[in-house]
Amino acid sequence: MIVRTRLAPVLLAPLLGLVLAGAPLGGGPAAAQRAPAPGAVGIGDPYFPQDGNGGIDVLHYDVRDRYSFGSGRLAGRTRLDVRATQDLSRFNLDFLLPVRSVTVNGRRAQVRSTGDHELRIRPAKPVANGTQFRVSVRYAGVPAIEISHGESNWLANDTEVVAMNEPHMATWWFPANDHPRDKASFDIRITVPRGKDVVANGVLVGERKRDGRTTAHWRAVEPMAPYLAFFAAGDFEKRSVSCHGITNYVAVSKQRPASARGEAAKELADHTCTIVTAFESVLGSYPFSAMGGLVTSLPVAFALENQTRPTYPSLAGPSPGLMAHELAHQWFGDSVSVSNWRDIWLHEGFAQFLQTYYVTEVVGGGSMQNWLIDNYKTFSSEAGLWKLSIDNPGPARLFDGAVYLRGSMAVQALRHRIGDVAFWTLLRTWVSQRAYGNGSVADFEALAASVSGQDLTAFFHAWLTAPVVPAETADNGLA
Repeated sequence: MIVRTRLAPVLLAPLLGLVLAGAPLGGGPAAAQRAPAPGAVGIGDPYFPQDGNGGIDVLHYDVRDRYSFGSGRLAGRTRLDVRATQDLSRFNLDFLLPVRSVTVNGRRAQVRSTGDHELRIRPAKPVANGTQFRVSVRYAGVPAIEISHGESNWLANDTEVVAMNEPHMATWWFPANDHPRDKASFDIRITVPRGKDVVANGVLVGERKRDGRTTAHWRAVEPMAPYLAFFAAGDFEKRSVSCHGITNYVAVSKQRPASARGEAAKELADHTCTIVTAFESVLGSYPFSAMGGLVTSLPVAFALENQTRPTYPSLAGPSPGLMAHELAHQWFGDSVSVSNWRDIWLHEGFAQFLQTYYVTEVVGGGSMQNWLIDNYKTFSSEAGLWKLSIDNPGPARLFDGAVYLRGSMAVQALRHRIGDVAFWTLLRTWVSQRAYGNGSVADFEALAASVSGQDLTAFFHAWLTAPVVPAETADNGLA
C-alpha cells in the first residue's frame, strides 16, 4: 500500500486410536493427549492476536456474493476447502456479517459470533489432523455498518463499490482465515444489477446475465493472502490486452470527471506493462498469471496492491511512481508476504525503494545513491524519522512515513554496501525462494549475509532498529 496522507489453498484419512465422536479409545495420559481440541483463536501474530486462526489451513475459497447498491446489503455463500492441522473439536474463522448457517462436509454445524470478528464453529463431528474438509457459510448484512479493529473499511456509494484496505478487508465480505500466513487460491463470483461491471483478482472466467442481474466469475490460481482479495463493481471503462503473454486487464471508473478520462484505460494498461517489464529485468519473472489495475472514483486517499490488480485513486492522469509502488508489491508483499505484521518493512520499504528506483534510474537516468545522500542530508535532523524502529513499528504505526522513507533509504544503503551484483542477486533469490510464501525481517537479514558474504548485523541495526540517524560511514552504505 502506498502511504496515505501521513508521513507517517475430502480426503477422510482414518486416525488410529481416535473415535470421531470425540472419545479416545483406551485410557491414560497418552489417549487424553489425542483428544480433539479447539483451534486457537489467533494464528499467533503479536500485533493482531485474534487475526487468523489455529488448527486450520485454508486451501481454496469459493466466494459467491450478491451486492445491492441502494441498500448496501451484501448476501452470499462462501465455501472454504480446509485442511486440519490438529485434531479439531472446533475452529474459528474471521468474519463480521450476520451468519445464517454453517455446514462442515454438508452437516449443520454450531456457530457463534464472538469477540471483535470471530466466528466459532463446532462441527457435528470432530475433524482429524490432516483431514481435508469443506466449510460452507451463508450470510447477509450491511458491510458499511460493521467495525473491526476500530476500522470501518467498507468503501461504496450508490453507483460504485470497491472492497480494498490493509491490513484488514476480507472480513467485511467473506469469512476467512485472515492472516497473510494462510494463503489460498480463489474463485470470486459477484452478482450485481445488470449493466454494472465487476472486477476482481486474477482472470475473468465468464459472465452470466439473468433476471436483471449480472454475475461475474473471477479466478486467482496462485495462493493469495485474504486481505489482498478484492472486488469492485460499478460503471467502468475496461481494457484487456496481453503483456508478454499475460492477460493485462484494467478498468477505470466512468464516474471520474470527463476531463480526467481521455484514454485512461489504455494508458493504465500501457504503463502497467512497461513497469512490470522493467521490474522483471531486475527481479525475475512476474509472479502471477494475470496483471492489471483499477481506478476508482470513490474518495480514497491511498492505492492498494490487490494481488494481480492494484487499485488506484482517481488522478488527473497516469502516475508512474504510484503505479510502480503497487506493482513492486506484486513481488514484495503479494508473492512474498510478511510472516507477521511487524515485518512490514519487507513490503513497504522495498516497494518504496523500487518506486524510487523506477522513477529515478529507469525513467530519469539518475543515481539512487545520489538520491540516498540527498535524503540523508535533508532528513538527518528529523528525529521523528529515526526514532521509530521500522523492523518493529507497532500496530498503530504500520504505515508510518518512516517505514517508507527510512525503509527505502535502508534498501538503497544495502545496495551500495554490498554492491549491485550481490544486491540484485539477493532480491531475485528472496522472491524466487519464497514465492507464494512468507518471510520475516530476520529471514531477509540472514539471506543478505549469506548472499553477500558479509556480516551485516551492525548495518541492519543502524538502519532498521537504532533510534538515531545512522552514522555517515561506508559500513552504513553512506560513503
